[in-house]
Amino acid sequence: MTSLWSRVGLALALAGMTQIGAATIRSVEQPKPAPVKRQAQAAQLVAQPVTRAPVAPAYLRDRIDALGNAFDGRVGIAVRSIDQGWQTGWKDNELYPQQSVSKLWVSLTALDAVDKGRVRLDDRVTLTRSDLTLFHQPIRSLILGGGYTTTLSDLMVRAITTSDNTANDKLMRSVGGAAAVRKMIADKRLGAIRFYDGERALQSKIAGLLWSQSYSVGNAFFEARNALPRSVRRAALNRYIEDPYDGASPSAIVAALARLKRGELLSPESTARLLNIMGNTHTGPNRLKGGLQPGWTLSHKTGTGQELDGVQAGYNDIGILTAPDGRAYSVAVMIKKTSTPLPVRMKLMNNVVKAVITQHDMQKGSGYGL
Repeated sequence: MTSLWSRVGLALALAGMTQIGAATIRSVEQPKPAPVKRQAQAAQLVAQPVTRAPVAPAYLRDRIDALGNAFDGRVGIAVRSIDQGWQTGWKDNELYPQQSVSKLWVSLTALDAVDKGRVRLDDRVTLTRSDLTLFHQPIRSLILGGGYTTTLSDLMVRAITTSDNTANDKLMRSVGGAAAVRKMIADKRLGAIRFYDGERALQSKIAGLLWSQSYSVGNAFFEARNALPRSVRRAALNRYIEDPYDGASPSAIVAALARLKRGELLSPESTARLLNIMGNTHTGPNRLKGGLQPGWTLSHKTGTGQELDGVQAGYNDIGILTAPDGRAYSVAVMIKKTSTPLPVRMKLMNNVVKAVITQHDMQKGSGYGL
């Protein structure tokens, strides 16, 4: 009996130890409840409403779609309300050749350097024959007279208002070169905007050439370009159209213009200066500007690319429209490739501006957004 009870007691003891061990294992495996503070934080995160971007008005959205769809060519259009934040567009996230639109980023880089005390607008520079570029360069006649000494401010005005290639390239080199412009674009997070190595390098590559300073004399560039086999020129132009070295999306451009207008990119003084210069642009009087109504103003920059066999790569105008009541809209119309006559392209740009003005007047009449 003693032996029997001893065995029973031992069995009960082992069973008890097993239950204790199982309980211990379960207690280790079960996750600890989250602290009350973390649970509250999680609840707050779940409860926070999702902020949605303002929706563009239906009339303008449909009108821009119709204009883009009807145009015979590859075009990108973007419109952004600087005050209300909505944006609409047609194929506005693709990259389009900027051409002289990119001069805006050079001036932005220069003014950013002024704001940071690196240069002054009244800093003087001398241009010589070695600074000459190609295509449109009204400053050329002054340089050929024996060199021309001027200020960074003068170069900026010439680059924006007359789209002078030599003035722009000299300004670019004076504030750090193409690398400085690309750094500014990256630092300010301007998005899908590329910048190449200045007008000489860009235009040569588009034509299928490597730049030689001899091309800046007389018709040397045109003669060298015309000497290339047509197939070489066509291949070079097509490469540029499909993947533009200076490409930018209309969407990114109107967002950058909106930030410029709101004073988020430069100091108040530099912002006012740049917008004023853009407001005195002489090029493209019948592009976006051709659609203005009385009381409306436009600060803008045009861009025009090379042409081959009737096909043009890059025909643009971008800018800031300001209504009589002070409300503003950034607009970009960028034609990647087209053979349509110039009046047709200009009419497209006119109609985009007219659509923005019509939408503005509709909202004003209804009291929406006032």
